[in-house]
Amino acid sequence: MKKICIVVYLFSSLIFAQNSIETIPPGYYNNAIGFTGYTLKTKLKTIITNGHDGNSYDNLFTDIKGFKTTDVDHYYENDGSILDMYSEKPNATDAYNYSYYANDKCGNYQGESDCYNGEHIVPQSTYNSQMPMVGDIHQLIPTDGYVNNRRSNYPFGIVANPTWTSTNGSKLGDISVTEYSGKAFEPIDEFKGDIARILFYFATRYETQVDNYSFPMFNGTENQVFKLPFLQMLVDWHISDPVSQFEIDRNDNAYIYQGNRNPYIDHPEYVQQIWSQALSTTNFETLATISIYPNPTLNRQINIDSDIEVYEIQLININGQLMQQIQKPTRINNTYTVENLPSGFYFIKISSENQSITKKIIVN
Repeated sequence: MKKICIVVYLFSSLIFAQNSIETIPPGYYNNAIGFTGYTLKTKLKTIITNGHDGNSYDNLFTDIKGFKTTDVDHYYENDGSILDMYSEKPNATDAYNYSYYANDKCGNYQGESDCYNGEHIVPQSTYNSQMPMVGDIHQLIPTDGYVNNRRSNYPFGIVANPTWTSTNGSKLGDISVTEYSGKAFEPIDEFKGDIARILFYFATRYETQVDNYSFPMFNGTENQVFKLPFLQMLVDWHISDPVSQFEIDRNDNAYIYQGNRNPYIDHPEYVQQIWSQALSTTNFETLATISIYPNPTLNRQINIDSDIEVYEIQLININGQLMQQIQKPTRINNTYTVENLPSGFYFIKISSENQSITKKIIVN
C-alpha cells in the first residue's frame, strides 16, 4: 500500500510540473506598463502583493502544490528527486539526492547528504521569522540541511579563496567589498541568476518593510535596497545566467500555490529598467573619469577613453541579454573602440581590476 501511495503522489507532482501554466495570466502586469525606475518597482510590488496567499513554512513540505511540485528534478537527472541548488551537479551525477516521499527531511545532520530542509534566501532572522516572508515560496528553496547551515545568515558574494566547498562546488569564504567585509556564500554558476532574481523579488514584494531589515546586502532603503557592490554582482548574475525552463515552470507552479509571481522571471528586462540609474552612477574611484563618445553613436561605433587598463567590455540589451563581450580589448592612445554595434538602446559595462561601471548608450 505504501508503494502505491508513493506512485500516486509522484504522478500528481509530475502532472503539475509538466502541465504548468507556462504563460503569464492576461493583464497581470498591465498596471506596470509605461513605468520605469523605482516607480516601476512600486507598481510591481502592488501587483505581486495582491493575491499573495501567505502560507506557513511547514506547508511548503506538506502541500502537494508546494515544494513537491515546484522543486522536482525534471531538468538534470530527470529522476523526480528534489532539485537542490546547493547539491545539484548540472553536468555530472549528483553526490546524493533526496525524495519528498522518503524520511529525508531534517532532523539532525552531521554532514552533507544527511537530510534536507528549506533555505530562506533572505535569512529569516532578518525579519524575525514573520509571515508571509517566512513561508514565501518565491524566496525559499529546498536544500541540504548541512549546506544550508554552512551558508548560515551570510550574504551572497564572489568567493575567491573558499574555506569550505560543497559537493557541487558552492563555496563559503571571506570577501571584502565596499561596506562589507566578512564571510559570504557563492552558489555555482548554474543557479546564480536564480538567486539574483529571488533577491530582486524579495526587494520588490517587501519594498515597504525592507528598509528596516538588517542584512549585509541591504543598504537601508526601500528603493535601491542593495548596497552597490552587491547590486552590481546580482545584475551580473542575472545577465550571465538567464532565466531557465526550471525557473519558468517554478514560477508558474508557485503562482498556483500562493497566487503571485516573480516578475523578474516573467520580464527579465525589469531589472535594468528599475536599477539602471543606480548602476550608471556606480563610478568606482579609478573609473570615475572614463568617457564614452559619441553617445548617441553616429556610425555604430563608440570610443571609450580611459587612463587605466580595461579588462572587459560587455554590451547588454534592455532585456538583460549579453549581446557582445570583449575580453582584454585593444587600447590605442588610451582609447578603446567598439565597432559594428546593432542599432538600439543598450547598457555598456566596462570592467577593470575589481571595479566596473555601467553606462547607457544609444546606437543609431
